[in-house]
Amino acid sequence: MDTTRIGLDPAAELTLSPRVRSWLRRRSSRADDWTAAQLAALKGDRTVSVVIPARDEEETVGQIVRTIRTALMEDDPLVDDVLVVDSRSRDDTARVAAEAGARVVAQDAVLRPLPGMHGKGEALWKGLAATSGDLVVFVDGDLYDFTADYIIGLLGPLLTDPGVDYVKGFYHRPLVNGSHTDADGGGRVTELVARPLLNMYWPDLAGFVQPLAGEYAGRREVLESIPFVTHYGVEVAHLIDLVRWRGLDALAQVDLGMRTHRHQSTQALGRMAGQIMLTVMDRLDRSGRLTAHQAPSTLLAQFRRGHALDGVERELVVSDLAVQERPPLRTVRQPGPRR
Repeated sequence: MDTTRIGLDPAAELTLSPRVRSWLRRRSSRADDWTAAQLAALKGDRTVSVVIPARDEEETVGQIVRTIRTALMEDDPLVDDVLVVDSRSRDDTARVAAEAGARVVAQDAVLRPLPGMHGKGEALWKGLAATSGDLVVFVDGDLYDFTADYIIGLLGPLLTDPGVDYVKGFYHRPLVNGSHTDADGGGRVTELVARPLLNMYWPDLAGFVQPLAGEYAGRREVLESIPFVTHYGVEVAHLIDLVRWRGLDALAQVDLGMRTHRHQSTQALGRMAGQIMLTVMDRLDRSGRLTAHQAPSTLLAQFRRGHALDGVERELVVSDLAVQERPPLRTVRQPGPRR
């Protein structure tokens, strides 16, 4: 789709490769380019599954499910299955999601007897295994302002262009701190870690506004053919693996408007950043582009505020950020029927 919604200043025109400039214009769109009714008419006999990974999201997951069921299953038959993958929640996420009308599976109950792994990517991989839609949409479970346009926008390129295999969402991500709001301050790990690394080593991916976005969609045959990093490196690994296998033109992005969600602490973002860096280093090593004489340490030492009453001002906390990976789903024997 030819679009001018993403502007390029003169310097960008001169420095970005012609391939990326062309891709930005042809493969960037907006959610309101389509309606649910239009896409439902184009869907034909193809089926759509929505997968929502959720860990302790009782506050938000119910409204997300209800919106999808009302707007995209009852009003317009665009979605066939809404699955919430309960990722070891300690609250009532599973109950709230089920009462809202979702099909709910426990992360560790899928693909038994495989031993369970930890992390968001594991929940996504299990959700892919537990569904059967020809097109699969992934949506995070912590969104406060979710609308049906998220699903409509992500499905638009897949249902209207057979050359598109995978669609990433992008949006404005405000960071609210008391009375102050930073209009685009929510993408800290993207701007400080993921974007610089992608520009350095995979410049074809420089046009993605939100490379770490948790909202994206793809064709099942493609999603089942790529590995899933089990932790926070899953999204960046998808882009790296797909641009190498399918080429840049098979990827697209859609403006979903605004994304408001629960922000993580700076230390949590540090752990996320570490896992993304380890994932990038792994992909560089696999391709022979950057080989280390010694494997990087996976331990991250952080210091958090201690308890003044105990006389401890800083407390040392060490996390193991070791990145695990699930193989392409098509290589794994899947017992029992899927929906």
